[in-house]
Amino acid sequence: MGGPGDPPEGTPEGAPGGGEEEYRSVVFDESFVRAARLQEFSAQERIGDHTPAVRRRPPMRRGLSRQALILVLLIAVAFGTAIYMGVRHPYQTPAAKHPEPLRMTVIPLAPQSAVPGSTDIDSLYAHSPADQFRIGAEGITLPASRRTAHFSDSQVVTALTTAKDYLVESSLDPDVLTGGATRSVRIRLDPQQLDQFDQSFERPTADGRHAPTGWLVRFDPNQAELADSKIRVQGTLSAAETDSDTLEVSADHTFVYALRPTGSDEKAKASLFTVRRELHFRFDRDDLRMHQTELVVSYVQAGPLACAEDATNHLRPLLAGETARAGGPAGTDPYATGSATSLCGSLAASAQPKL
Repeated sequence: MGGPGDPPEGTPEGAPGGGEEEYRSVVFDESFVRAARLQEFSAQERIGDHTPAVRRRPPMRRGLSRQALILVLLIAVAFGTAIYMGVRHPYQTPAAKHPEPLRMTVIPLAPQSAVPGSTDIDSLYAHSPADQFRIGAEGITLPASRRTAHFSDSQVVTALTTAKDYLVESSLDPDVLTGGATRSVRIRLDPQQLDQFDQSFERPTADGRHAPTGWLVRFDPNQAELADSKIRVQGTLSAAETDSDTLEVSADHTFVYALRPTGSDEKAKASLFTVRRELHFRFDRDDLRMHQTELVVSYVQAGPLACAEDATNHLRPLLAGETARAGGPAGTDPYATGSATSLCGSLAASAQPKL
């Protein structure tokens, strides 16, 4: 017996599913019905006289849906914002600026009498103005830092720390002082200053631009060596903003070295040699990020030295018992262009140990 939906005679033999299979390909789904251009009136609508059986439907809008339009709008806004921030973001790197060449001045200080010396290095320091100086990098102290109008506290600290690192490498490293090493100092510099730095060591010139002793402290290895690795240091560091893209650090430090003749034994008398370095460092945002610096001013006073000795490439100290030879600094030719005036000072007696 067939089910409620089956024809009285049952499903025709040989045709699974009956006649439904025959019309399956023309069954219309709901979307097809909704898209039809003709629509049949309902029975209620056909009650009126002369009402046609069907009516024409207005064409369907083929545009984007509201949700799609909103999505497109959001994507456009996000894309526009990304472009704007890429052009106007507050940490944009400023236009590249060429660093100024380092301006340097090295002034030898000649002693007024024989250089004091002693085999007791501690006694030398104890009887000199360096008695209360700290030892090594501990003498290069960082000041209390605070943010500026355009630089954060951490950026100011980075500038001060980088300047200190430069001072340590260029004034305290034994390999730099007497070994002729330069790489540890070179890597601290802004890459755009490296040509000037390299030229200074390849072709030293007393022109106020290319003196190795303007970049670092180094003694003539054939004449003097360190008698004590505990170099005395005292000085100050300070930082200030010069414009919205530039920080400057000023350093003023006095370094005191105990030296003896090269190759001598420990019984040889040592003497003190003093170098005062006033350096001005400049930092842009790239320098801060790379922990490098642009050295713009180097003013050096060093003694005891003989005025007649050339202090461009190496410092040639007068050691214990030696006196400065008579005569002033090397001659200056006013007709020669590109050369700096030779300068020399007198080392005050109060700067020497009182033995």
